Amino acid sequence: MKQNLFGKNVAELQDVLAPLGLPKFRAKQIAQWMYEKGATSFDEMTNLSKDLRARLSDAFEIFLATPKDILQSKDGKTSKYLLAFADGTAVESVLMRQPYGNSICISTQAGCAMGCAFCASTLHGRARDLTAGEMLAEVVFIDQLLRKEGQKVDTMVLMGSGEPLMNYDNVLAFLHLVHDEAVFGMSYRSITLSTSGIVPNIYRLADEGIPVSLSISLHAPEDALRSTLMPINRKYPMADVIAAGKAYGDKTKRRVTYEYILIDGVNDSEQHAAELAKLLHGQLASVNLIPINPVVERHLLRPSQARIDAFEKALADRHIAVTVRREMGTDINAACGQLRNRHLDSNKDEEK
Repeated sequence: MKQNLFGKNVAELQDVLAPLGLPKFRAKQIAQWMYEKGATSFDEMTNLSKDLRARLSDAFEIFLATPKDILQSKDGKTSKYLLAFADGTAVESVLMRQPYGNSICISTQAGCAMGCAFCASTLHGRARDLTAGEMLAEVVFIDQLLRKEGQKVDTMVLMGSGEPLMNYDNVLAFLHLVHDEAVFGMSYRSITLSTSGIVPNIYRLADEGIPVSLSISLHAPEDALRSTLMPINRKYPMADVIAAGKAYGDKTKRRVTYEYILIDGVNDSEQHAAELAKLLHGQLASVNLIPINPVVERHLLRPSQARIDAFEKALADRHIAVTVRREMGTDINAACGQLRNRHLDSNKDEEK
């Protein structure tokens, strides 16, 4: 198989191209074609000789991702893409056209092994980790679509399928890659990483010296309930997760966001809110309430607007910074994993 050059920085390209006897500046030219101009073939690289283009084509390829399915919300503000990589593995990426700019949500693994009770991503388990280049391909695919409209990707969340901190090395390489001025040039401060609470790697990330925002999925104010909703809590209990979140905020001076999915009759009472406020008191933190996007297979329902409002007020009254996530893409099943699962189930039916 030809080696894929997409996803390599200039230094890595220099190493890969060295056996061809090419001067180092050629690596920068190729990077500019791939990342600035969106070239997907060497034939497009017109400042390279025809002979060199042919030699490169014989040894290498430029493969981003192939769209397998695209869903557009009726209001035009949310687009969901099922993107396939070279081996056929597919993941979901989402574009959300927000008032403050274009935000994307990308996946870091194909599927997920965390087993959260409310999430569709875990239904088929984890297929494999994504490479740094594959994560970059998600970003560039959407950015190229936006550039045709004179726009660009402004912010990004690593909150799609998968647990980013269980794919730590690849995710860290991706963060450096997408930040690289010669590749994509995104500010670290425009990036949010969401985790279910992999405590050792929260501390590792704090020590990396890169000011990405951290979002921790909490979803319950006490261990018994959180363990029911999130099995990872049995390994990393709530006290350890909160301590790691506080340490991250203290070290990076970045406000940590605690994600809290509101599920009707499960974790949405005012008593739950009071316990949550007590848990987070004194932290450089905020709470993002997420009324659940119902997943049919999970039989979990969205609370009434009155219960959502009451939960939000109970936190605010206790001086906890709180927001309610604006719903986007509910008509296209924008919750993580739903589109991928539909295709996986369809393929199984075809095989029967």
